[in-house]
Amino acid sequence: MKRGWLRRTVFAAASAAFAFGFLAGPALAEGTEKYATTTGIDTLWVMIAAFMVFIMQAGFGMLEAGLLRTKNVCNVLMNNFLDFCMASMGFFMFGYAIMFGKGNGFMGWEGWMLINAAHEGALPLEATWFFHAVFCGAAATIVAGGIAGRMKFKAYLMYSFIISAAVYPFVGHWVWGGGWLAGLGFGDFAGSAVVHAVGGTAALVGTMVLGPRIGKYNKDGSANAIEGHSMALASLGALILWFAWFGFNPGSTLAVGDGSLIAKVAVNTNLSAVSGALVAMFYAWKKCGKPDLTMTMNGALAGLVAITAPCAYVIPAEALLIGAIGGILVVAATLFLDRVQIDDPVGAVPVHMVNGIWGTLAVGIFGRKALGLARDGLLHGGGFEQLGIQALGAFAVVAFVLVAMTVVFKTINAVIGLRVSREEELKGLDITEHGMEAYSGFQIFTTQ
Repeated sequence: MKRGWLRRTVFAAASAAFAFGFLAGPALAEGTEKYATTTGIDTLWVMIAAFMVFIMQAGFGMLEAGLLRTKNVCNVLMNNFLDFCMASMGFFMFGYAIMFGKGNGFMGWEGWMLINAAHEGALPLEATWFFHAVFCGAAATIVAGGIAGRMKFKAYLMYSFIISAAVYPFVGHWVWGGGWLAGLGFGDFAGSAVVHAVGGTAALVGTMVLGPRIGKYNKDGSANAIEGHSMALASLGALILWFAWFGFNPGSTLAVGDGSLIAKVAVNTNLSAVSGALVAMFYAWKKCGKPDLTMTMNGALAGLVAITAPCAYVIPAEALLIGAIGGILVVAATLFLDRVQIDDPVGAVPVHMVNGIWGTLAVGIFGRKALGLARDGLLHGGGFEQLGIQALGAFAVVAFVLVAMTVVFKTINAVIGLRVSREEELKGLDITEHGMEAYSGFQIFTTQ
């Protein structure tokens, strides 16, 4: 009797196990397959967005080339090519470990050259690294416009490696790597502070250490316009950047989900650029008497920079206002820099530093807790707490980069020299630094 009971119990347990495996097995397999498919789609989206951000290198190159004289076109294009190479090397060797490695609130220190690198989330490590590497390259290349026409090429190579290996990653760790600003609830969805304020502040330091281009300012303090050689190239560059921003901001979702967040971020990004361009055009028209194309392009870029931090935390109407204020700021800051004789040939400081700070503060004014921010902003009943955190973060980022990049540029200047000679600058850096011309077919030949 006991043996019969035992046999029946074993048989029932085996039958139950078989039934469970037969019925639940496909469900578990299906769940695993769905998880793998979701991760694959997310990875594909992030990589496509990263490829679009890489195109920013071309956008910056065309914009800067068009706004410079012909004698410096090859040089600024070389800077844009090589700063991405140097940024990739610096971020691979040191930057990623500092930004995302295990450490403290100030920096990480594990994962050099991605060996045993810390990694969270479902995306592959390589996808995460590449996405942040192109962001790092964007921060580095912002400086090329501010220092254009007067920095030694080898000095620029040194700068671009150092900022990517040991300046940008610290700020990235504070905000995106679980550092002290992240702990406070600081909001920067796609990088107004991390990317643009860093690059724009570095550009300010670079142009101040170098000094203005020869002939830019008169003895009475007035500024001379040094016209760019091709507004067609500059316009192409601005439009490429606008397009690439749809990878920059929407790609920072890092997942597809149901697609609604990607769509909202894209709409906010576009509307801010539109209002920035329109307001900058009208404001410059009023101040200068004509609707200026350069100001209009930089107004669009200012709107893009300003919306980069709050793009996921605001509604479209607020994005319009954020971009509009950015359009005013970019014109006002450009005119101010000329008054204080800071020579920024393409407007890198007004676009990226000034509007990077504005976009960071806008999170604390317009941001909404219901849209993913740590707390509501000033205009939504949250008081000054989030705005205060945003202001603290903006100040910390700018102050850190000001000090760090002053040390970097001064050190490079002491070691190999930062600025080309007067004769080299007058001849142009294409010939003196690279031994070639961008438009050699335009040489004038005489016959005997």
